[in-house]
Amino acid sequence: MRFTSNGCKATIQNSKFVTFISEFLEETALGAAPKAAPKNNLINFAAPKKQAFNPYLPSWEYIPDGEPYVFDGRVYVYGSHDKFNGHAFCLNDYVCWSAPVDDLGNWTYEGVTLKRTDDPANPKDDCCLYAPDVTVGPDGRYYLYYVLDRENFVSVAVCDTPAGKYDFLGYVHYEDGTLLGKKEGDEPQFDPGVITIGKETFLYTGFCGHGDKSRHGCMLTVLGEDMLTVKYHKQDEFMIPGAIYSEGTGFEGHAFFEAPSIRERNGIYYLIYSSEVMHELCYSMSTSPYGPFTYGGVIISNTDLGIDSYKPADVPAAYGANNHGSMVEILGDWYIFYHRHTNGINHSRHGCVEKLSP
Repeated sequence: MRFTSNGCKATIQNSKFVTFISEFLEETALGAAPKAAPKNNLINFAAPKKQAFNPYLPSWEYIPDGEPYVFDGRVYVYGSHDKFNGHAFCLNDYVCWSAPVDDLGNWTYEGVTLKRTDDPANPKDDCCLYAPDVTVGPDGRYYLYYVLDRENFVSVAVCDTPAGKYDFLGYVHYEDGTLLGKKEGDEPQFDPGVITIGKETFLYTGFCGHGDKSRHGCMLTVLGEDMLTVKYHKQDEFMIPGAIYSEGTGFEGHAFFEAPSIRERNGIYYLIYSSEVMHELCYSMSTSPYGPFTYGGVIISNTDLGIDSYKPADVPAAYGANNHGSMVEILGDWYIFYHRHTNGINHSRHGCVEKLSP
């Protein structure tokens, strides 16, 4: 038995040797003369698949805000990175995990993709890396969009592979160089969700704190081929309204809070988001990435409100707070990735996944 280079997988190299040992023990028990050991003829074989369960990553790993994608036969999950019993959200560097599409119980740590100090706006390492998203650009490279916790603009990093070291590229900006989020009348940028269609990248952002009239909802910005320059943005246009502005829109009771994530399926665009209820992920639908989007329903909650089989329906037994995640298609089935809170605190969140019904 030998350990691979990452130190956490083991493979038995000589299956003939395993067969010999089993036959030796059997024949010895029966009193027969044992066979000679086989010559050194190394044969690798795949380890048996593990059962997948939640949390799907090791218990010591905290990857909330999961954005799952399938690239070249593997599922890659990008998210923020909490610390065990941390005092705040997202205290660690970005890392990536991946698994084969046909073995979702076998996750591999891909390493650090971006350090907190890789962003020029964070030289003192006093900003956290909030929830990111990834898209494949027109040039085939992988682009990571994120926001630092003390800034209101969107940063971008780029890599030639899905889970390599991402290099800082720049900030999303208008043609005159003004950063998106810094122009007079702009609302602060937060929680970017991205999808590239042709040579354009659609960027959805926003945060609507409870009772904050200055934040209106989920915003849309369209970027050019360079992945940085704003081609389209209307300051008074919102894809999903915040709670204060939701009356008469169909989003009442499930208005936008944060965490936009965009997916396309059969010509329909699904804008997933965390609602004003916080612990639930909802979805809205449109035939165009420009909208308008209509409310679709609740996908999942990270608490057990509404269940009355072992408690009153309006009393949670499972601790729940904010939620963030998205959908992905894996071998013809759709899954929802989300997170749940652990250790009785807000700031240590485990990634979870559930299979969606048709």
